[in-house]
Amino acid sequence: MRLRSDIFVAALIRRAEVAGASAMLRRRGAAEAGAVFVKIDRLDGRAALLAPAPQSEDLPEGVDRLFTRLHRDEWIAPFEAEERVRKEIAFDSDLWLVEIEDREGRPFVDLAPIEK
Repeated sequence: MRLRSDIFVAALIRRAEVAGASAMLRRRGAAEAGAVFVKIDRLDGRAALLAPAPQSEDLPEGVDRLFTRLHRDEWIAPFEAEERVRKEIAFDSDLWLVEIEDREGRPFVDLAPIEK
């Protein structure tokens, strides 16, 4: 059974803050099943935008959700991430957006393996 989005987001914010990063809720979505997006800002001109990975029945043990980058490069400029966020919100107004400011660029979510 999958965690509700509101519970997942609260846990994500707490996980990031306990590890010394700054995390904030920028947009509240549908409580039960809204898609969760994560913007990581490294505070040095580099950012990343993570979105739900395509769903799979084969999640590793203890993993509730997998995420994937919404861009080809590992890091992009923060304004590029913001532009993509605006497009995603226009497409899905029920999404959640968590922003994490972390100089190490830690995502604090499980990332789907990159297929080669």
